[in-house]
Amino acid sequence: QVQLVESGGGWVQAGASLRLSCALSGQPASDYSMAWFRRAPGKEREFVAAINWNGGITYYADSVKGRFTISRDNDKSTGFLQMNNLKPEDTAVYYCTARPYGPTMQDNYNYWGQGTEVTVSS
Repeated sequence: QVQLVESGGGWVQAGASLRLSCALSGQPASDYSMAWFRRAPGKEREFVAAINWNGGITYYADSVKGRFTISRDNDKSTGFLQMNNLKPEDTAVYYCTARPYGPTMQDNYNYWGQGTEVTVSS
């Protein structure tokens, strides 16, 4: 069984940066693609970014391209989401996910973390 624990969320002003982390335990991280989704207040959950097992393939939502970077360190069993130039519309709960297949922008991931909240003020 895979467990995912996110950290790194917080409150920042527009233009600032945050780095989210996702610790994967229970299985070798290299067996899983990882992704980040988010749910803004009053909105449906949406895809943010995804990465394959070795970091060679990444996908991004158009809304975050050029500002967010997904990465991973399999030796530390941890995934990351570097978020730069944050905007108020990035305010959401961010969820880390994993699946034992290739990455996808669909939300059919097997494992989900509890989420970490990001608030961006204008």
